[in-house]
Amino acid sequence: MPKLPPAEVEIDADLVRRLLEAQHPDLAGRPLMRVGEGWDNTMFRLGEDLVVRLPRREVAANLVRNEQRTLPTLAPRLPIPIPTPVREGRPSEFYRWSWSVIPWFEGKEAVSSPSLDADAERFVDFLRALHVPAPADAPENPVRGVPLAQRREAIETWFAALRPKTNVVTAAIEAAWNDAVAAPISETDVWLHGDLHGRNVLVRDGRFAAIIDWGDVTSGDDACDLASIWMLFEDPAVRANALDRYGADEPLRRRALGSAIGFAAVLLAHGRQGDPLLARIGANTFRRLEADLA
Repeated sequence: MPKLPPAEVEIDADLVRRLLEAQHPDLAGRPLMRVGEGWDNTMFRLGEDLVVRLPRREVAANLVRNEQRTLPTLAPRLPIPIPTPVREGRPSEFYRWSWSVIPWFEGKEAVSSPSLDADAERFVDFLRALHVPAPADAPENPVRGVPLAQRREAIETWFAALRPKTNVVTAAIEAAWNDAVAAPISETDVWLHGDLHGRNVLVRDGRFAAIIDWGDVTSGDDACDLASIWMLFEDPAVRANALDRYGADEPLRRRALGSAIGFAAVLLAHGRQGDPLLARIGANTFRRLEADLA
């Protein structure tokens, strides 16, 4: 099981039921079942078509507010469904953070699903629709979408942690990372998902069913989200075609590859501490990067 940070509040079905009765009583009579817990949130399925999503740590409370504020403006133009809140929950005397009721999407995490290569063009169209210039008041994020030079020390710390235990940090990977850091930076901040790996993508019947977990939604360099091309697609030709369809120029391709290296290092290092699915994403991403750098 993943090694999760400790929860800062106890969340059980009784608490969720009390919140619903107080704020959304028309939903309070539905069946309620705990379906998952991640680093930041706990989720309860509410009837057949809804999920109650509640922060389990204070650090996640602002992320929920960001989702509530931004997803309704993004969803109408996106060709793949996203979990736009259908109801918003307010802090109360017995639960101090905002929370959401969101749609339930049928599907499996991409990391545990067959290849998505056949649906790559629709995913690229999703990225193109998402990546429009963002307003000045878009949510800020100190990690996602920032120039790679600002992440250099942190990523290279993960390189150092991986070297004694794996062979993934090769000379080709290090050269590509250094090249990406040196690439011209983006001059336009666009809307970003910020964390587009295979645990935040749901798949059904070989197609993208939904893009979930928008807690890192922010603005910045689209290279951050283009890293997903190496995290999601197996065939090198599919990856190349995806970059072409997106219209990525040479500096953006260099930064996107560097962003993928950064994600791979973080996910593999964290995954080796107790989350085999994250470790799988990291290892597969390194393998695909090496294939493209050969």
